[in-house]
Amino acid sequence: MTIHQMAAGAGTRLSPSQSRQPRSLQSGERAPAHWQRGRLEERQEEGLANFLGWFSIGLGLAEVLAPRGLARLIGAPDFHSLLPFLGVREIAAGLGIFSQRRPAGWVWARVAGDTMDLAVLGAAFASKNADPARLTMATAAVLGVTALDIVNGQQLSRLPAATAPTDADQGIHVRKAITVNRPAEELYRFWHNLENLPRFMRHLKSVKKLDGKRSHWEAYGPAGTTVSWDAETTEDRPNERIAWRSLENATVPNSGSVRFERAPGNRGTAVWVELRYEPPLGALGATLAQLFGGQEPGHQVQEDLRAFKAFLETGEIPTTRGQSSGRGRSTSGM
Repeated sequence: MTIHQMAAGAGTRLSPSQSRQPRSLQSGERAPAHWQRGRLEERQEEGLANFLGWFSIGLGLAEVLAPRGLARLIGAPDFHSLLPFLGVREIAAGLGIFSQRRPAGWVWARVAGDTMDLAVLGAAFASKNADPARLTMATAAVLGVTALDIVNGQQLSRLPAATAPTDADQGIHVRKAITVNRPAEELYRFWHNLENLPRFMRHLKSVKKLDGKRSHWEAYGPAGTTVSWDAETTEDRPNERIAWRSLENATVPNSGSVRFERAPGNRGTAVWVELRYEPPLGALGATLAQLFGGQEPGHQVQEDLRAFKAFLETGEIPTTRGQSSGRGRSTSGM
């Protein structure tokens, strides 16, 4: 589990907010065509920024961790001592891109860095140990990336200023659903006993009841660490909905809810899970967590729901944390 999975019960850029629409659209209603085109262009431009961010981080790590090998690869062995400094700049630019929704300033910072890279490559041609062929290819590659940086910087600079986030936009928001072939009463009873949650939520270590409303949660953190927090149940409608939130001073402030609705055609129950949380350092913290072995939060929640479905329908979970499946089903109440 990663920092972005520590929210109560689980946890998309790793995005600190989801697409903002000017108003709520009713079911079946389409957004205006000009607004749809604008959002498509914005997503494409932000997607290019994401690519450049990952490129910066990857190149920066190579420059910091293997400067001699990279210097030989680009044909400038005498300049290996400069590469770690350039690498730190690249990593900072990449993380800066991921820290903002519209990172025009950080993309332009990459352009300035590209100019520095080109200056180093130009100076390397005069070195007696230089490999001109490799230096030429490296210079062409940097020029190509510089062109991408300039284009993306111009695109992002033309976008209208992002509106200030509302309370609903703060942090990371995930909403997922699945249909389970069991009555809502049975699913509610199972979920109502919060101590059942680690049986199918792989990132949770334990959930323990403290009293009628409060519970203590422990989750697997990065690098073998454990993160814990206390939470309280804020809403409990039998067979319909359960909502919770972390108490003050939680390492990862979070809230969530689960809703049970009868599925059409007597196909069981639709289970809706909605989660919000605020990772340390915001979007940058979520990016760092994913860099060090994390999983995209929406994917993790969907996998947990699939495990929940399998467990309630068959009494088994196909895959668990290195354990065999086949644990008996429990639907005991809280």
